[in-house]
Amino acid sequence: MPSTPVEVDAAVVLLGASVTAVTHPLLYVKLLIQVGHEPLPPAVGTTMLGRPVLYLPGFFSYAQYILKVDGKLGLFRGLSPRIVSSTISTVVRGKIKRRELQSKEDEHQNSFGKVVQETSHEMIIQCLTKVATHPFHVMSVRCMAQFVGRETKYSGIFSCIMTIFKEEGLSGFYTGFVPHVLGEVLFLWCCNLLAYFINTYAVDDT
Repeated sequence: MPSTPVEVDAAVVLLGASVTAVTHPLLYVKLLIQVGHEPLPPAVGTTMLGRPVLYLPGFFSYAQYILKVDGKLGLFRGLSPRIVSSTISTVVRGKIKRRELQSKEDEHQNSFGKVVQETSHEMIIQCLTKVATHPFHVMSVRCMAQFVGRETKYSGIFSCIMTIFKEEGLSGFYTGFVPHVLGEVLFLWCCNLLAYFINTYAVDDT
C-alpha cells in the first residue's frame, strides 16, 4: 500500500532527527573551535617541507577531551533545541514542496526567468522558516558555548526560553539573525544560479 503523507512526514522527521543527533558532536566541536576555546596544548609536527610547526587538536582529540570532562552525554549538549529546529524546518519544507509538485506546470521549462522565480520563492520560504527556527538555534549555541566557562545557565529548552525572555526579551531570541539569514540566502542563490549555468552551457542535453 502506498504511504500516506502523514507517514512520509513522520519518516522524514525521524530521519532528520537521527541525522541531527549523529552529526551533533561534529557541530559541537566546530562551534567550540570557532569561539576560540583551546583547552588542549598544540601538538608539535612538521610540514611537508620538514619545517616544525604547532598543530591545534583535531576533532577526535577535542571529542575525547569533552568525553573526559562531561562524559558521553556531554557530546550532545544543546541537541534538543536543534532537533526541534530541524523538525519545524523539515515539516514546513515538506508541505511546501508537496504543494509545489501538485501545482507544478511546464516541468521541462528551464529558462533563466523560471530559475529566478523559483529561487525567489524558495528564498522567501527559507527566510520564513528561519524566523521560526532561529530562536532554537540561539538556544542550542548558548547551551554548547557554556562548556567554555563551565556554566549551567542554560540547561534545556524551557530553561533557555525563560532565561532569554527574562533577561533580553523577544529580541534575545533573534541575536545574530541577520548574518545567519544572509549567509543562507547567498548560498541558495549561488548554488541555484551555478546549477543553471552548468546545466545550460556546460552540460549536453543528451
